[in-house]
This record gives sequence, C-alpha cells and structure tokens, in this order.
Amino acid sequence: MAKHGKKYVEAAKLIDSEATYESLEAVELVKKAATAKFDETVEVAVRLGVDPRKQDQAVRGVVVLPHGTGKTQRVLVFAKGEKAKEAEAAGADFVGDQDMINKIQQGWFEFDVCVATPDMMSEVGKLGRLLGGKGLMPNPKAGTVTFDVSKAVQEIKAGKIEYRLDKAGQIHAPIGKVSFDAAKLNDNLKALVDALNRAKPAAAKGVYLKNIAVSSTMGPSARVNTASYK
Repeated sequence: MAKHGKKYVEAAKLIDSEATYESLEAVELVKKAATAKFDETVEVAVRLGVDPRKQDQAVRGVVVLPHGTGKTQRVLVFAKGEKAKEAEAAGADFVGDQDMINKIQQGWFEFDVCVATPDMMSEVGKLGRLLGGKGLMPNPKAGTVTFDVSKAVQEIKAGKIEYRLDKAGQIHAPIGKVSFDAAKLNDNLKALVDALNRAKPAAAKGVYLKNIAVSSTMGPSARVNTASYK
C-alpha cells in the first residue's frame, strides 16, 4: 500500500472516502484538499457499466468543455495549400506536410494535438508507431481527421478533449485546474458526464454510470453522487 506524506494525510481528512457528494460540493472539497505548490489539474474518473472487451460497448468521443482545461494546447496541423493557410489563420501552432513528418521522424514532439486533412493521412499514417504510442495519431472519431481544419483548431483551443474507455472500463479526463472557480469545474464535469451519457452504447445493460470520482493531481479523491446525472 502506497504511503502518503503528512500534507496528503491532512488533506484526506477533509473528504469522507465512504461518502458521496453532490458534484459542486465534491469539486469544492477537491480544491480545498489540493496542497501542491503548483496549479494542479482537476481530473475525473468515471467507471462505466460496460464490457471494454466488446467492440459494441466501446465508449469514445470528444467534448468541448465550456471553460476549457486551463492548459493551452499546442496544435500541429498536417495540411497543404489553402487548408494550411486556413489552419494558420485559425491559430494552429505548427502547420506543414512532409517537412513536419520529417521533423517527427527525427524525434520532435513539441505539440499536444495533431490534426490532419484526409488527403494527408496516407503520409501521416507512416508515423503510426511514433504518434500512436503517444496517443497523438489523428483520428476521424476524435474530429482530428477533417478538411474543416479551422473548426478543429478552434475547438481544440477552446477546450475540446477526447475521452476513451480504458481496459478497466473507466474514463479518465481533465476538467480544469484547482485555480478554477468551483462552479466552472462543475460545469465542465457536467459537460463531460452529459457527453458520456449521450455516448452510451445500445448494448450496455444495467447501471451505466457506476462511479464518478474527482481529484487533483496530488490530492485525495471525492466520490460524486451519480443519481443527479441519470
């Protein structure tokens, strides 16, 4: 069992690990229990009542958090010609085609999200091992393979995040920073859970939202009452 420092132990006393809280109270407690000297990320873990081994119960998608994540995403766009110009005008940090592919092959990864136009995917696909291993491969389901590069870049900059079911049947996602107002964190949490509810697979049976917990990077977690989201 992992040992925690004195600060964590004291912070954990603020939260009853056996209790469930209404979402706003839960994020308020997480904010109070955050003791790190940096602006911790507030994260949510949602356990879903689906079987991650079955393709027809996969849960994956994107959602634009109304108040963003508190992190400025560095966006790389693989595009040519007019689409490259559109990406630059929309605020993409890096835009290119073969030149960017060459940089990545040489070990450059100074970006957080990749967007690609469909006509570039035959070349970008060659970076599968490099990008896929870091979760950076453009994907149509995530809206990052598209000719509407302007919209894609703007949504990412506005706070769009991708969520995906892991092997344990859980979704992990950031919903902001400890410095955020509790109401804004609550809005972001609601937006994410609403998106998960909309993404519920038809094959899912029984209780879908089994458990929701919020925590800061270094702090204890608070369980959220799932009933308010059903």
